[in-house]
Amino acid sequence: MTTDHVPVLENGNLRLRPPRIEDVEARFALGNSPEIEHMLGINPDEFAPLTLEGARAWVERNMAMKNMWMIDFDDRLIGNAFLHSFDMHDRRATLALGILDPTLLGQGLGTRVLHMMLGWAFENRNLHRVSLRVLAYNRRAIAAYKKVGFVREGVEREAALVGSDRHDDWLMGLLKSEYRGIAA
Repeated sequence: MTTDHVPVLENGNLRLRPPRIEDVEARFALGNSPEIEHMLGINPDEFAPLTLEGARAWVERNMAMKNMWMIDFDDRLIGNAFLHSFDMHDRRATLALGILDPTLLGQGLGTRVLHMMLGWAFENRNLHRVSLRVLAYNRRAIAAYKKVGFVREGVEREAALVGSDRHDDWLMGLLKSEYRGIAA
C-alpha cells in the first residue's frame, strides 16, 4: 500500500479523505448501480451486483493509488476521486471522479468535489493544467465539468466499446488561468 496520501479537504458536509481499509463495509453498502456503471463505461448487459470481496478489492486498489480520495457526504462514503498521470515538468495531471450513490446524482456534489480537487491541484501542486476523459453520452458529468470551466478539446471517435456499441470519448481540459474557483 502506498504511504503518499492526500490531505483531507472539507467543504461543509462534503469531505475528501484518504482511503482506509474500514471503507470496505461502506463500499459494499453502496453496491453497484446499473446507471452509474454505464456512465463509467460498463456494459449494462454485464452488470453484476457488488460482492463483499469486490468491495474489498475496490478499497485495496484505491489504497494502493497515489493522490486518491474517498468522497464522504454527511459522514458517509459516496464515491472516490483522484488525480493521476502527473507530469511535473509540464505541470499537468488527469482527473477522475465517481459519485456511486444514484440517489445523490444531480445535486451538485460532483461540482463541489471538482472545486475541492482543482483548488488543491492548482494551489498546492502548482499545476498549470488538468485534463480528463469522459464518455460523450455522460451528459451529467459533462455538465459538471463545464460548470467549473473545463472545455472540450477533442474527441476520440469510437474509442470506447461498451457492450457491442462504440462510443466517443471527449477530451476536456482546464488551465489554471481559466479556473474560476469555488462558487458554492
